[in-house]
Amino acid sequence: MSRRLVSEAEGYEILRMIGVPVPRYARVTTISEAVLAAETTGFPLVLKVVSPQIVHKSDAGGVITGIRNTEVLLGAYDKLLSNVRNYDPSATIEGVMVEQQLEKGLEIIIGGRIDPAFGKVITIGMGGTLVELIKDVSIRILPVTVTDINAMLHELNGYQLIKGFRNEPPRDREALVNIIDTIARFFMDSADIIEFDINPVFLYEHGLCAVDARFYTDDAPAPVTIEATRTLPRELLDIKSIALVGASAEPNKVGYAVLRNLLSFPGTLYPVNPKHPVILGRTTYPTLTSLPDPVDVAVVVVPARVVPSIVEEAGKKGIPLVVIISSGFRESGPAGTQLEDRVTAIARQYGIRIMGPNCLGLMFPHQGINTTFDPVSPKPGSLAFLSQSGAIITTMVDWSLPEAIGFSEVISVGNQADLTFEDFILFAAGDPDTKAIIMYVEQIRNGRRFMEIVRQVTPKMPVVAIKAGSSKIGQMTAASHTGSLAGSYEVYQAAFWQSGVIPARSMREAFQTAELLSSEGYPKGIRAMVISNAGGFAVLSSDYAEMMGIEMVELPQTVIKELDAILPVDWNRRNPIDMVGDASADRFARTFDVMIRNQELWDIAFVIAVPSAISDPIRVANELVRFSKSTQKMIVGCMIGGDSMKTPLRILRDSGIPNFPDLEDAFKAVGNICRHICWEEFHGRRCSADKR
Repeated sequence: MSRRLVSEAEGYEILRMIGVPVPRYARVTTISEAVLAAETTGFPLVLKVVSPQIVHKSDAGGVITGIRNTEVLLGAYDKLLSNVRNYDPSATIEGVMVEQQLEKGLEIIIGGRIDPAFGKVITIGMGGTLVELIKDVSIRILPVTVTDINAMLHELNGYQLIKGFRNEPPRDREALVNIIDTIARFFMDSADIIEFDINPVFLYEHGLCAVDARFYTDDAPAPVTIEATRTLPRELLDIKSIALVGASAEPNKVGYAVLRNLLSFPGTLYPVNPKHPVILGRTTYPTLTSLPDPVDVAVVVVPARVVPSIVEEAGKKGIPLVVIISSGFRESGPAGTQLEDRVTAIARQYGIRIMGPNCLGLMFPHQGINTTFDPVSPKPGSLAFLSQSGAIITTMVDWSLPEAIGFSEVISVGNQADLTFEDFILFAAGDPDTKAIIMYVEQIRNGRRFMEIVRQVTPKMPVVAIKAGSSKIGQMTAASHTGSLAGSYEVYQAAFWQSGVIPARSMREAFQTAELLSSEGYPKGIRAMVISNAGGFAVLSSDYAEMMGIEMVELPQTVIKELDAILPVDWNRRNPIDMVGDASADRFARTFDVMIRNQELWDIAFVIAVPSAISDPIRVANELVRFSKSTQKMIVGCMIGGDSMKTPLRILRDSGIPNFPDLEDAFKAVGNICRHICWEEFHGRRCSADKR
């Protein structure tokens, strides 16, 4: 592979070929040629250095503008060469571009690159020399439609400048959309172009012009393919028998911890260890092939070097699924990669599916299965949790117990040598016990396949994901603007949105968003009501709603009149509804009744209740349950307090109503959902997973 930065003149020729306007220009190597070129380009003009070592020309003093006559041109030519030599004495100066200087327009950047997981992506945003500082960009995985491009422009903070801001006229948005569409199609069809920046594109009231272009080519770019889907049969994880290879009698060994967890498995358990006839009271077998009956799953905790022979045994025994907890594979370096490839090849030979290697295992609480070495097991529930980190799983399972959060599946994907995130998403989506899916992602092996498969699931079931690795370390020296703006994390976020996955910024946020969706489903829209017995929290809720993009409903006079009949004379007569601090459970109930009668006005209701001498939190909780059952809307509990709220919170949990003890957390979770709804509506892909 040979990555090459093409000259700006070549870049202009590429743009002209596909119909993108560029300035008049000429590439010269002497001052006399520059003078002759100026007669064609005309004044004013710009000089730009041509050097493969000088990527950001402005930083090197390699751009001089405002040249209005031949005398200025002569001095500017010498100055440009001097600037570049002082900046980098080793740089090869291949020439100078003499360009027509255009009237400055609104500066836009259009860029593209190849992501190793997802393939070709496009970036558009507010351009210029400060593009990395401003970072006002939108990213999509290609291909894109004109609808996608319009959505990308709407996402920019600078979109108001395109529409026309204050005394500035509107810019030619249609021309911009058409040019982006042209460039995106060209990039998709180009086999050798691997990255490009067109920055800036000057956007005018009528038309546009690209005034700088940088293209990188490669004569052998890495292909990005979609692997054929090998469906994970549902019955493969309907587990009736488990063999544990590497079962141990030593309490400090992983094989001991896993065996201890499997003792409560209601099916048949076969410990495998050639050195012990009995471990923890269970008959132990020397090999997989010595087992007396068929086995559904083999869990492997032996050293990595032994794993290929174990998988070979599993194949001969006809075991369809092997869970490899052992580490020392791809994550450990080239030798480990070779070992992992060998294991995968053996598995494919026998038709075995592999989970891992280097994974924690799986937990199916509804079936009483825990093949991990986590010291605790989760409660049964409706959340499927898929994680690339075993430590994240053990932490979140431990956290879930006092929070009374239950799981349908907890699956550690490990290195994804065979079974991947998308396989387990399909599996979880087909599980009647699962209402929402959470993913902790470090790497997706085949982004195109992920998007293709997950897009089938998200219209029917919510998927929430947190991507690790958002720091900019490693992007600081990116050669192009696009490389620094469209880093791996940003591309993952774009892929999530395009696949219908809801991104979260923390594990807590991911779980709260998923739990809310598992209980309430998607609301019909983003119109919200807030009902509170605490004025301060009512004010905060307005701030949070605006921050998170949640639309606060304006109360019509008919509703205000209804509320006047049941609330004190000094209530605030607007949304958020402050029922005043002496609100009783009866006042909550009557306010709920008004909202039930007028539920066509709103989609989401936040109910904020704090302890007081008047209110009865237990009655308030019961009224909140009645309120929820009487609507097809999203009801968000925000019963905030200490010991006096313990019983009320249990009432809400028993009725499947999530409660947020922190108001900001509630609005973050709902804000994530509202952003997802707006995205789906804009793209005409509304979800069918309404409130259950």
